[in-house]
Amino acid sequence: MKKLLLISSAIAAFSTTAPAVAADLGRPAPVYRPIAAPVLVPLGYRWTGCYIGGNGGGIWAHRDWSDPFGRLGDFGSQTTSGALGGFQGGCDYQRGNWLLGVAGDWDWSSATNSNINPVFPAFTQDSKIKSLASLTFRTGYAWDRTLLYVKGGGAWLQSDFNVQAGGVAFATASDTRRGWTVGVGGEYAFLDWLSGFIEYDYYQFRDSTANFPVLSANIDTNVNVVKAGLNLRFGPGVRGLGY
Repeated sequence: MKKLLLISSAIAAFSTTAPAVAADLGRPAPVYRPIAAPVLVPLGYRWTGCYIGGNGGGIWAHRDWSDPFGRLGDFGSQTTSGALGGFQGGCDYQRGNWLLGVAGDWDWSSATNSNINPVFPAFTQDSKIKSLASLTFRTGYAWDRTLLYVKGGGAWLQSDFNVQAGGVAFATASDTRRGWTVGVGGEYAFLDWLSGFIEYDYYQFRDSTANFPVLSANIDTNVNVVKAGLNLRFGPGVRGLGY
């Protein structure tokens, strides 16, 4: 009797678990596939960062001399030209393809010229541009390592003047005047840390009076500059990796 009960219990247990086992046997085993690692691709060159560098080029200036009191009229004009060289520095921030930045530069110049005063023909007026400086904001658009930009801001011009008679200078004056400048240029990053640029700048300095011992002269000056230079670049901008 006991053997019969044991056999019946075993049959009942087998009949309960057999369908579940059969169902498991009919289900395909799961396939595990490895997750592919993300592919890193190079991003474009980033202009965000700061820089310092040097430049050189040419300067052309037109000067109009006149009587500041308006009684004697025009004292003549000069077209002054010469070489120019100096240094620059600044910082840029790039968002998308657009760039915003601030920059400053200082350049030494050898531009000189003279003219005969038409009101006082015995007098010859000499002028020399000693230095040119600016503090500007710039904005531009970048295609990877190529950047085109425009700039504008304040400018300062330092000059020496003298009046001669018979080849002898008998009156001198020095002048530092303020004005404004606008410019346009292009820059290219040869290396992650080195870029080169070329730009054209226009400056205007007006309503400045040079006081000599024998007379005063109002001198308005317009300046054109073409220069090229190199920049050493620093900061987090350069090149990176992304997904």
